[in-house]
Amino acid sequence: MAHEATVAPRLFGPDGATAQISPVQQWWTLTGRGLRKVVRNGEIVLAFLSPALLALCFYLPLRKIMNAQMDMNYAQYLMPIIFLQSLEFTASSAAMRSSFDGSEGVNTRFRAMPMRPAVPLLARTATNAVLLTVSLVCATVATLIMGWRPGGGVTGTLALYGIGALIGLLLATVADGIGLIAGSPQATSQTMGLPTLILGMLSTGFVPEERFPEWIRPFARNQPISQFAGVMRSADDGTLTWHQLFPSVCWMIGLAVVAAILLGIYMRRNAR
Repeated sequence: MAHEATVAPRLFGPDGATAQISPVQQWWTLTGRGLRKVVRNGEIVLAFLSPALLALCFYLPLRKIMNAQMDMNYAQYLMPIIFLQSLEFTASSAAMRSSFDGSEGVNTRFRAMPMRPAVPLLARTATNAVLLTVSLVCATVATLIMGWRPGGGVTGTLALYGIGALIGLLLATVADGIGLIAGSPQATSQTMGLPTLILGMLSTGFVPEERFPEWIRPFARNQPISQFAGVMRSADDGTLTWHQLFPSVCWMIGLAVVAAILLGIYMRRNAR
C-alpha cells in the first residue's frame, strides 16, 4: 500500500497500453488551472489597481505635510509599504482561492486522485509566485510614478526585491494554510482582513515612529510590518546591516513556522 501511494497515476492510451502522468505534469496542469482562475476572477486587474489606489489614498493627501514638516521625500519613505500592501493583496488572494477550493470540494477530489499530496500545494505556490511577481511590478510602476527612485545601486535594489519576494511567498503560504483550515471564504476574509489592517495602519510604513503617541511607539516600532518596511527602506538606500536585518529574519522564520503548522494541521486533519 505504501508503494502504491507513491506511484504516478496511469491512463490507458489508444493502443491499450498504460501511460504514466508524472507529478511534474500534474503540477503543470494544476498551475495552469490556478493561473486561469486568477485571470478569470480579475485578480490580475486588482494587482494593478491595488498599489495605484494606495498611492492615491496616502501619498497625495500626505506628501505636502510630510515633505514640509518632516523634511523628507515622502515618495521614498512610502515605497516599502506600497510594496508590502501589494504583497498582502497576493496573500489575501491566495487565502480566498484555497478556501473556495475547500468549500467547493476541489481539494477533496484531489485527495481522491492518485496524486501526491505535495502537488496541489506546489501548484498553488507557483500560482501565488506569478501573482506576486505581477504585484511587485505594479507596485514598482506606481511608486516610480509617485517619485521613488532606487538609491542603493544594483546590490541594494536586488536586496530590496529579494526581501520583498521572500516576504511575499511566506505571507502567501501562511494565507494558503489559513484558507485551507478556515473552510469558508467568509471566515477566511475575516481572519485575513482585521490583522493586516491593524498592523498596516499601526506601522512605521506610513509615518515615522515619532509621529505616534509615546505609549504605542514600542509596538509600532517592533511589529513585523514596521520591521519589514525598515529593512526594505535600508536596502533601498544602501545602508542595510545585519543588525537591522536580524529582527526581520526572525519574523520571517516565524512566518515559515506558522505556515508549516497550518499546512501540517490541514494534512493531518484530512488524513483521518
